[in-house]
Amino acid sequence: MIPSPMTLTEKVLARASGKTHVQPGDNVWVNVDVLMTHDVCGPGTIGVFKREFGKDAKVWDRNRVVIIPDHYIFTADSMSNRNVDILRDFVREQELPYFYDVIDDPSGHWKFDASQGQLQRQYGSRYTGVCHTTLPWKGHTRPGEVLFGTDSHTCMAGAFNQFATGIGNTDAGFILGTGKLLIKVPESMRFYLEGNLPPGVMAKDVILHVIGEIGFDGATYRAMQWEGPGVHGMSMDDRMTIANMAIEAGGKNGIFPCDQKTLDYVRERVEENGTKSAFEPAEIDRDQSFVYDRVFDLSKLEPTVACHPDPGNRKTAKELEHVTLDRAYIGSCTGGKTSDFLAFAEVVRGKTVKIDTFGVPATTKVVQELKDTLWGGQSVWQILESAGVRLTENASCAACLGGPVDTFGRLNKPMKCISATNRNFPGRMGNKESEVYLASPYTVAASALTGHITDPRTFIS
Repeated sequence: MIPSPMTLTEKVLARASGKTHVQPGDNVWVNVDVLMTHDVCGPGTIGVFKREFGKDAKVWDRNRVVIIPDHYIFTADSMSNRNVDILRDFVREQELPYFYDVIDDPSGHWKFDASQGQLQRQYGSRYTGVCHTTLPWKGHTRPGEVLFGTDSHTCMAGAFNQFATGIGNTDAGFILGTGKLLIKVPESMRFYLEGNLPPGVMAKDVILHVIGEIGFDGATYRAMQWEGPGVHGMSMDDRMTIANMAIEAGGKNGIFPCDQKTLDYVRERVEENGTKSAFEPAEIDRDQSFVYDRVFDLSKLEPTVACHPDPGNRKTAKELEHVTLDRAYIGSCTGGKTSDFLAFAEVVRGKTVKIDTFGVPATTKVVQELKDTLWGGQSVWQILESAGVRLTENASCAACLGGPVDTFGRLNKPMKCISATNRNFPGRMGNKESEVYLASPYTVAASALTGHITDPRTFIS
């Protein structure tokens, strides 16, 4: 008998649950390949694990747990600093190999030194920065696998042909003890991309356009599957940007097919980091069944902005040129990759920003790459600083989710900010009266130069 076709998400979940076939609505116990947690949810997850499995219990598989402090790190808030110490204690007790600590002393205590300021490096040799950008860099994302993380943007790893989604502390504590989780198989929606992105348009514009089409709840508990020639023309960074924001449409996960770009990226990084090298991609079946199936022509897209107060409130950048701004911000898992900063630098090079502009690289590797990449004898880091961008070496989530009041770039009073981040609900970046406009690095850069929302094609020929 020929097996019924399945979507990419159904295939990954079927394999992880030891079944030949699953369909939307099925409840299945899946075996987890990787569990990631960070400093905000890690202490709570550890608490659940110890309460339910015993204070001396061991995690189900020490090689499948990845712990990445990244959220409230470069702040003098003592409770935030203590969270990192709780993670370190647990890692030492469990002998976990994948802990990307802020400090090098395995028995030490983390304390942010506010007197040094926010711009200069305050971290040790193992610190990496944002969890979702660290996972692929350090070889923890592999095609065909299941990855859970205690963070809603864990769906970013779907760029690598994974079922990746965010979970709460209770589920994560259960996984720590058992390596399994009960999951309802989601329905799948297909977004078939054709054509190529025109000048001035980026992957961020693609996902903002799509969320504007379906609404910020349009994919609730559904898998967003991306296919088509337009996908294969995209870099892995582009795919990460799109998969990252599945949750902004309510999605359970986003997922991409595995192609040569995926394989090259993953193989290079698992080899570099000595992580597990065996994996089995999920291939696309013919005649898959979707609850939504639509073709999008990338060549017709324009620079797009999500307006206050949610990511589905879409307009084109040129429709919003009347909106004056107080601040521009580039950073986060979505908008703080090297390619995002290079796009931003392309626009501001040789010019000066008109409004306060903050730059927070997603990882310490991005910091290094911006310093090592030379354009006309100057590093990209220097080009950005010369343009008036306030850049920090302390890679982290920073103001993307507000944080304590001393967080770099946080909106501490009502203001209008254009940002390359992923979420703009009231209070997300700090003050509840602020308005956050989400846009691509190109659009954020152009707007930083003019002081109002600006179509970047003004500056890009």
